[in-house]
Amino acid sequence: MSEPPPGRKTSSSSTRKGLLVSATLALSVLAVLLFVLVFRASNRPLQPLLERQPGMDQTGSTPSDQPQSSLALGKLITPPSSNRIHSEPGPPAALDKPLPASSSPSDHAGDWPQFRGPKGDGVFPGALSINHHWGGGLPAALWNVELGEGYAGAAVRDGRVYVLDYDATNHADALRCLSLADGQELWRFAYPVKIKRNHGMSRTTPAVTEQYLVSLGPKCHVVCLDTASGHFRWGLDLVRDFGAEVPQWYAGQCPLVVDGCAILAVGGNALLLKVDCATGKTLWSTPNDQSWKMTHSSVVPLEFAGRRMYVYCASGGVVGVSADDGRVLWQTDQWKISIATIATPVPVGNGKIFLAGGYNSGSLMLQLKEVDGRLVAEPLFRLKPTEFGATQQTPIFYQDHIYGVRPDGQLACLDLAGKVLWSSGAGAKFGLGPFLIANGLILVLNDDGLLTLAEAVPSGYHALAQAQVLAGHDAWAPLALAGGRLLARDLTRMVCLDITADKK
Repeated sequence: MSEPPPGRKTSSSSTRKGLLVSATLALSVLAVLLFVLVFRASNRPLQPLLERQPGMDQTGSTPSDQPQSSLALGKLITPPSSNRIHSEPGPPAALDKPLPASSSPSDHAGDWPQFRGPKGDGVFPGALSINHHWGGGLPAALWNVELGEGYAGAAVRDGRVYVLDYDATNHADALRCLSLADGQELWRFAYPVKIKRNHGMSRTTPAVTEQYLVSLGPKCHVVCLDTASGHFRWGLDLVRDFGAEVPQWYAGQCPLVVDGCAILAVGGNALLLKVDCATGKTLWSTPNDQSWKMTHSSVVPLEFAGRRMYVYCASGGVVGVSADDGRVLWQTDQWKISIATIATPVPVGNGKIFLAGGYNSGSLMLQLKEVDGRLVAEPLFRLKPTEFGATQQTPIFYQDHIYGVRPDGQLACLDLAGKVLWSSGAGAKFGLGPFLIANGLILVLNDDGLLTLAEAVPSGYHALAQAQVLAGHDAWAPLALAGGRLLARDLTRMVCLDITADKK
């Protein structure tokens, strides 16, 4: 086969050259596009690399998925009979549906207006005649209501029950007001916030006074409402407004209201805040020089050496700040838990503060002292986790003794020197369940909704009665006792029980 004459091309040769030209042009275009992309990327600010932390996929530390005016979008929703549906812009349309016709607040006497009761100590004040003989439908279940997944406890005032719920269908926190008489919903205030299931959603108890209802939501949204009507007064986004970081498993701090002011632990740009409930104005803030973060623990008031203060367990230690101006009066790094600080400090008198935790932390007794005009906190004793600790529920100080559920699930009693006087034994375990004390008796719930009545005495564990009051699981929410009505809940349902003795 002879070669083609010089200057002539075959058709196949022309085709190959055409393909080569096309490929060259395509590569040139691709190179130009790549240059543009690289140039644009090189002019963007560099994003810092963040160390991966537990819970980042669930909670996050910024409200990037929230609208700027999340709380402003809140809507008050009431039964049609009251004709008080809010007309302002609100959350998704489904939240605009009116509630079913409701009853009125109960005239039943007794309040439980905040986390751990009227005095914040887990003790029912005054006398109460409690039925010791359970069985045959006792204690009587007066009503029950379905809730969204969570462990939020109830607050009670003037015949109304307040509970922070989460509406997973419409992606909204919902602060609900129920009648203590029958559980019917009187109103709810809902605002949009997207959260994922992370061992439930809501887990805090609101604080309520004659005028103000203050709640702290899973992603650190604080709202203040009118107690009776539910009308919005003011709101704060602690993440957006103060640089707070949402704790792992969502916020567990229960707000404190003292003399018409909300006391909030932030852990961002301010360690603690005092906010006027009437106006929403910040009255003082505590500098957070050590960048301590918010925990699940709540703030407690304390007075020592003539100084009123608020005590808080932050991520890096324990602090006492002045109730007058928020100044740090004392602080210590002797107590900190790397995974989760949950139990609240327990004042036990004479400047002593008892601290207990889970995750192998055990417990610690602090002693406040005045040295050269300043306060210091010194450790008195420590107990190993096997002796005493508190994974979830805060211990109770009652008649010079400390009662609580240890990490092994047993109810136990301590004296103030740290000696374990008794424990309930391997056959009486309560898991992460809540408890309170009333009229010398302990009411303690286990994980599965079994309620036990026992004596609150240092002589030993004496169970008096038991009843299965809930059929679900994860019955971890704090109990509330208003008069003779006990409010308990599991993951998805709350029940109201009559625990009073037969009046016949």
